[in-house]
Amino acid sequence: MIDHHTFALTAKPRGYHIITEEIMQNIDILPDNGLLNLFIHHTSAAITINEAADPDVLEDFESIFNFIIPENLPFLKHTIEGPDDMPAHIKAAMIGHSVQIPIINGKLGLGTWQGIYLCEFRNRGGSRKITATVFQ
Repeated sequence: MIDHHTFALTAKPRGYHIITEEIMQNIDILPDNGLLNLFIHHTSAAITINEAADPDVLEDFESIFNFIIPENLPFLKHTIEGPDDMPAHIKAAMIGHSVQIPIINGKLGLGTWQGIYLCEFRNRGGSRKITATVFQ
């Protein structure tokens, strides 16, 4: 059995945000066992899983990615949407647009310190659309 849930996340500022609870609020019921696939429908934001215990990790992610992929690089051609746009596409491609999480005993099989991240790379990204697919 496959069940799809498509919904919009609340708009978030640029940065890394733990969205585990918001994801779960948009999924009716998880089966006893299965797999959850989350897909983000955007090219300038990403979704991943990482540490949810220390908020400094979220800030460090932002700092590191901005250091690796800065804005206003003189050789970029896709600049019509602003200096944050092309770097946002590159960052999203590096992190990815989907994650898979096991469902065990009706709960997400995340590790003790893990959470689901929205990686918002635009200064004004707005609401982001997610499709959650539950495989039973």
